[in-house]
Amino acid sequence: MAYPRVLTDELQKAARHFPAVVVTGPRRSGKTTLVRHVYPKAAYRLLEDPDLLMRVRADPRGFLEDLPTPAILDEIQNAPELFAYVRTLIDKAPTKKGRWFLTGSQEAPLMQGVTESMAGRAALLELLPLSIEEAPKVSLLLGGYPEVLAKPRSRDLWFRSYIQTYIERDVRQLLAVRDLSTFRRFMSLVASRVGQVLNKTDLASPLGVSIPTITEWLSVLETTGIVLLVPPYFENLGKRLIKSPKLYLVDSGLSCHLLGIESERMLENSPFRGALFEGFVAAELLKAQVNRGHRRELYYFRDQQGLEVDFLLPERDARFAIVEAKASRTITPSMADAIVRLRSSAKSKVTRSFIVHIQSKTNVTRTVREGVSAVSLRELIERTFNM
Repeated sequence: MAYPRVLTDELQKAARHFPAVVVTGPRRSGKTTLVRHVYPKAAYRLLEDPDLLMRVRADPRGFLEDLPTPAILDEIQNAPELFAYVRTLIDKAPTKKGRWFLTGSQEAPLMQGVTESMAGRAALLELLPLSIEEAPKVSLLLGGYPEVLAKPRSRDLWFRSYIQTYIERDVRQLLAVRDLSTFRRFMSLVASRVGQVLNKTDLASPLGVSIPTITEWLSVLETTGIVLLVPPYFENLGKRLIKSPKLYLVDSGLSCHLLGIESERMLENSPFRGALFEGFVAAELLKAQVNRGHRRELYYFRDQQGLEVDFLLPERDARFAIVEAKASRTITPSMADAIVRLRSSAKSKVTRSFIVHIQSKTNVTRTVREGVSAVSLRELIERTFNM
């Protein structure tokens, strides 16, 4: 099933203005499906077939010159030598737009090739797993990977296979990891720290590895679209601020799988439920931004006196919206205490304030405290990004 993707508009806009469009994102997030759906008549080449790769490496110029355009080059990171030749062909006809569509999952080597060879010639887009805007089945337990949503009963098998493939392919290529079982334990440990301020010592000690190793491993998880690090809001609000980022996984379904949560009942009773919902909100806000071609601008606030608000979203005129995530269907005025305190400190910088909570059959937007609205996640996205 081809889900309607919000990124479609940005993809089409980019193709009208650039000779090449590069679409990156986590493995199996739907990049190929999107591009082929929007451009069904484009020539398609999957750069994983050994025979095709042999031909590419033997004669990259000939391979490209024989290829009709527009053309989709899928998993382009497997043939980075093509970047220079694509650039040459673009420079021969710079006014022709939307000729090359390049997709890839391993963002580090892919981005290096784009930076070195395609600067100014290619638009860069990012596709994350499906959002709640795009598929009604997206949920805290299932996450947003298209194949999981298509076959929910195979969820655990799919995630086990995904992790195995991810470790064997991406991690081995990007890192010199000797003990893959330790890296698997590291991923599960990261899932158990979702919603917490990043503490590398806390991650390193149980695994018996060094802090530089943890730094490198986290970098790979972030680069390949598995982990989301939300930085603190640094602007001076008259407070001493915490400076470390907060840690989340991009896909809540993967988080649940790594934590051994296999059903809605287990999720309901899990001590991680609140943190997982917070991570779900973070990922959905991020998806809403990148799907519209916006910069990643998501922050949290925490000072050394213990005042903490989950998310700050920049808005116009150097102001921001405040969002608190509560894994509850019942919202009480006391849940807005942190928001009210931060609004008092920030004064004119706050535009709007929300408590986003788990939707129930009777949910309606209502005012919890003066200036603070209780909304479902879907309504938060609608009110924040579709104005």
